[in-house]
Amino acid sequence: MPDALQLLKTRRSVKPMELTGPGPTATEIDTLLAIASRVPDHGKLAPWRFIVFEGDARMTAGEAIAATFSADRADATPEQIEFERKRLARAPLVIAVVSRAGQHVKIPEWEQELSAGASAMSLVIAAHAMGYAASWITEWYAYDRRVLDALGVGANERIAGFVHIGRAAKPPEDRERPPLAAIVTRYGA
Repeated sequence: MPDALQLLKTRRSVKPMELTGPGPTATEIDTLLAIASRVPDHGKLAPWRFIVFEGDARMTAGEAIAATFSADRADATPEQIEFERKRLARAPLVIAVVSRAGQHVKIPEWEQELSAGASAMSLVIAAHAMGYAASWITEWYAYDRRVLDALGVGANERIAGFVHIGRAAKPPEDRERPPLAAIVTRYGA
């Protein structure tokens, strides 16, 4: 077990623009997705699904992002539009975790949303365990219905996150974490 604990202690987010290739192989992607599917899921609803962006598909999706950005910003520069076009091309692989939470007679939507979040976190940890770096982010386009429609996200679905996966171009820096005394309450103490 110490190896698993050390893995968890060393996981760091790496900015998408600091990720490089090569990315995971097709077999590794399948492993990542299988692991991301093994999360708490009250009622066995699978209230999440995945959209995989790799290769040219990253730029194809970027066209939808850039078009939406341009439509809302008549003063956008070519550089800004190109930046938006490359949003999903900053890392060799991007996996969208899509929350499919919905009303259920026994399972609250909140539990279903947490399951999608657990799936995204498992994806991040699995990537780290395989020697890759990752970043779980949303950004503006995760909340824009026009982009979501273009990416095939249903009207009843939401993006829990875009997980960017690649190799760290440089060793990730640690950041200060809150002291436990600031975030832990010992009930009854």
